[in-house]
Amino acid sequence: EHGRYRQRRRTRQGIVDATVRLLQAGHTPSIGDIAEAADVSRRTVYLYFPTLELLLIDATLGLLSQVAIDEAIEAADEGDDVLARVNAMISAMIGQAGESLSLGRALIRLTVDPPAANDAPPGPGTRAAPRRVGWIEQALSPIRDQLPAADYERLVSALAMVIGWEAMIILSDLRGLPADEQRETMLWSARALITATLSGGRDD
Repeated sequence: EHGRYRQRRRTRQGIVDATVRLLQAGHTPSIGDIAEAADVSRRTVYLYFPTLELLLIDATLGLLSQVAIDEAIEAADEGDDVLARVNAMISAMIGQAGESLSLGRALIRLTVDPPAANDAPPGPGTRAAPRRVGWIEQALSPIRDQLPAADYERLVSALAMVIGWEAMIILSDLRGLPADEQRETMLWSARALITATLSGGRDD
C-alpha cells in the first residue's frame, strides 16, 4: 500500500512540476498542455486535479514556497536535530503566510468541494497536501531509521494534521492568534508528537 501511495504521489508531483515549468515559461496552460508536458493522459491529470483552477493554485503555491521551505529545513540541520528542522519548516510556512494564505484557503476549498469539470472522468479526486508530507518527511529524516515503519507513518500523519494551511486557519480564525503564537503552537504540538513517538509508548 505504501508503495502504491508513493507512486501516486510521484505521479501527482510530476503533474505539478510540469505545470510549474509552463507557468515559469509565461504560459497559462490548459489541461491538454499539462498532460503533454507531464507525459500522462488528460484522464490522469483529472484523477488528481478535478479542475484546472485547483491545479494552477497548487502549482502557484509551489512556486511561492518550495525552495524557501526546502532550504530552511536543510539550513537548520545541525547535528541531525529533528526539532530544529521541524521548527525551521514551521517558521518558513508562517513566514510566507502573508503572501500565500489566501491561495491556501482557496486550495482547501477546492480540494474539499471541487466544482465538476465538464470533461473530467469519475475518479478519486486529489489527495491534498502531498508537498506538505514531503516536507515533513524531509524534516524527520534524522529519526527515520530509529522508528518502526508503522510508528513513522503514524507520526507523519499526525504532524500533517497540526502543521499547514488548515492549522494556520484554525489558529488564526478560531483562536485569533498572531503569527508568532501560531508558530509556537504548531511547534509545541509537533514536539509533543515527536517526543511521544520516540518514547515508544503507543498508548501513553
